[in-house]
Amino acid sequence: MLIIEDHALVREGLVQTLNRFGDGWELVEAADAAQALSFMGDGQEIDLVLTDLMLPGMNGFSLLATLREQDPSLPVIVVSALADAATVRRAMRQGASGFVSKGDSGVQLVQAVRTVLDGGLYIPPERRSSTPRGVRALPASGPVPAGERGLTQAQARVLDLLAQGHTNREIAESLGLAEGTVKVHITRIFRVMKVSSRAQVLIALAQRGTRKGGQG
Repeated sequence: MLIIEDHALVREGLVQTLNRFGDGWELVEAADAAQALSFMGDGQEIDLVLTDLMLPGMNGFSLLATLREQDPSLPVIVVSALADAATVRRAMRQGASGFVSKGDSGVQLVQAVRTVLDGGLYIPPERRSSTPRGVRALPASGPVPAGERGLTQAQARVLDLLAQGHTNREIAESLGLAEGTVKVHITRIFRVMKVSSRAQVLIALAQRGTRKGGQG
């Protein structure tokens, strides 16, 4: 897990919190985006990134865009003192999988990390009303709704909307994801279901009896 934060005390606090409440995660630190990208360029395997938005040089939003280009499947949680509706909305639309305020508790931070590592999206309950219009307030955790083996919760949600006939853009808006992230999820769905088109997905779901409603 890579933690990107330019203030040493804050960064150390995040590390201590994750070590105290976490599950023995391996943590690495970076003071800015350049250092983080250099570390990742060395071939280090990263499962999750936690980043501040107010970074020297490349800011957090630009970093989100860069990470999305390099690896759309890499989950990123924004940890920021800026937690207004517009900032949360922008971060989630630019590909963040979670948002945590620096005013939140350590328990919330760890809950966010666990949720995102499980393939979900995380926005604290008290800020779910600040999510973009059309974005559903997703629970912190829960079963994979589509019941497809090999899919994460996020991919299962994409599959559910895909089966309802939604476009990539509509799925992205509904789940608060970037369209590029949706495309990555759909590619993995195709691979897991051993299909090559949306039509084949619908046929496969109908054959398995898992397609919700719309039949008759």
